[in-house]
Amino acid sequence: MPTDSWRKALLTAKATLHQAICCLDESSLQIVIVVAEDGRLLGTLTDGDIRRGLLRGLEMSSTVESIIHYEPLVVPPQWGRDTVLQLMQANKFHQLPVVDANRFVVGLHLWDELLTPSRRSNVMVIMAGGRGTRLGEYTENCPKPLLPIAGKPMLEHIIERAKAEGFEHFVFAIHYLGQMIEDHFGDGKKLQVTIEYLRENVPLGTAGALGLLRTRPTEPFLVTNGDVLTDIHYGELLDFHIRHSASATMAVRLHEWQHPFGVVKTNGVDIIGFEEKPVARSHINAGIYVLEPDVLDSIDSNERVDMPTLFARVQEKQARTIVYPMHEPWLDVGRPADLEKARNESAPITN
Repeated sequence: MPTDSWRKALLTAKATLHQAICCLDESSLQIVIVVAEDGRLLGTLTDGDIRRGLLRGLEMSSTVESIIHYEPLVVPPQWGRDTVLQLMQANKFHQLPVVDANRFVVGLHLWDELLTPSRRSNVMVIMAGGRGTRLGEYTENCPKPLLPIAGKPMLEHIIERAKAEGFEHFVFAIHYLGQMIEDHFGDGKKLQVTIEYLRENVPLGTAGALGLLRTRPTEPFLVTNGDVLTDIHYGELLDFHIRHSASATMAVRLHEWQHPFGVVKTNGVDIIGFEEKPVARSHINAGIYVLEPDVLDSIDSNERVDMPTLFARVQEKQARTIVYPMHEPWLDVGRPADLEKARNESAPITN
């Protein structure tokens, strides 16, 4: 739902068949969304419904009330692209209204737009300056983000996935062996994108390089670590951030850890219960974020700052910080075992 073009498809139940035909022509969306006076969904109708109504004896001046589908298939705004596509494919629908919990129409999914996402003007910053010391000999002569996975550098997988969702403007924050990254990707023309560079003279942490941005973004921008392989939909993350009016959004993964021993619960010296090898669940930082431009006010130029610190500073200003729960495959390539896993298995985002 990149635009508000769906609003052209709105009509009330008192509209005439003639008005419905004009609505279909003007919107080119092949659907009329019928709403009550307050904007709540009543139903939908198509060109075929109008034609069948005319065959039944309706006139162009007749209202559309008798040809409305009053129980149309709809989806909530939080549903992701893949789920919506599967539902549309299963039901052979090319349009699917989006309604909130109160049945107010808030958008319209279109099959063609979901298959070919529209261009995103938002910037994506990729943190690619780390030394990758835990990878040992693998990074002695190669920066970690350039390590090949399925025949391509990790960075290229990130770019291709984001590009498939309409992102075209990338900024690489580089430090360790950064010239190798510049030599490989250049200005991005080979990948049909635009790439700029932030050159850290000293390591600035997972957020500090943002203070080097020469041109401040004018809209929300994404930040991702350059060693994270994932099937996340960056566009959906961005839309989630905007929909929740957040200043900073952090993608998180559910991490489970099972205690190796039985746990004894006590109150002083008294035993009050037992729990056999309990499982602890917590959310961990996935290394992918969306930030509003004014978040940059919390970073000084050439200041070393990590993302958790930046989020804490945003919170101190009473601005909203939220999490985006991930369920997609995700791999932080930080150790040799992670690299081997990415290379030997069906790794995330590899094509």
